[in-house]
Amino acid sequence: MDKVDLQRRMEGALDNLKNEFAGLRTGRASASMLEPVVVDMYGSKMPMNQVGNITVPESRLLTVQVWDASAVAAVEKAIRESGLGLNPQTEGSTIRVPIPELNEERRKELTKVAGQYAESARIAIRNVRRDGMDSIKNDKDNSEDDKKRLEKEVQELTDAKIKTVDQALSDKEKDIMTV
Repeated sequence: MDKVDLQRRMEGALDNLKNEFAGLRTGRASASMLEPVVVDMYGSKMPMNQVGNITVPESRLLTVQVWDASAVAAVEKAIRESGLGLNPQTEGSTIRVPIPELNEERRKELTKVAGQYAESARIAIRNVRRDGMDSIKNDKDNSEDDKKRLEKEVQELTDAKIKTVDQALSDKEKDIMTV
């Protein structure tokens, strides 16, 4: 069993969670909101930051300066269908994305989405734990005492990472519900 590898894989799940949380809007504009949005162009799906420049000119406005004028419609469609509740407006090769005020219902919806993201991260962490436990069980070189000690270490690492996920979720929910 490679503890460093397990740690790295669990950290990967946490990094993924942070990226997903960054895409959840909290009532103020952030360039990272559009990072999870993928644009279908040139026959493949491309992340938003690879098709244009995302800027925040004011607290309730994002602009996307699309590099390829022929892709403006695809970028606008991707933003509209992203599930973020945004309504982009096109001006030439620039797309203006006003950030509407969040109402109570939308805030509750976003906290549910945050909860789903957190649960996905917990599942990923538990899958890494399961892989670690399986490798410990299948390792014939370790004594029973070593196996118990290693299993305990893996469980402690898992518990610590799940606690981090729970704390990140709690912080994000507070952020979303703050008016």
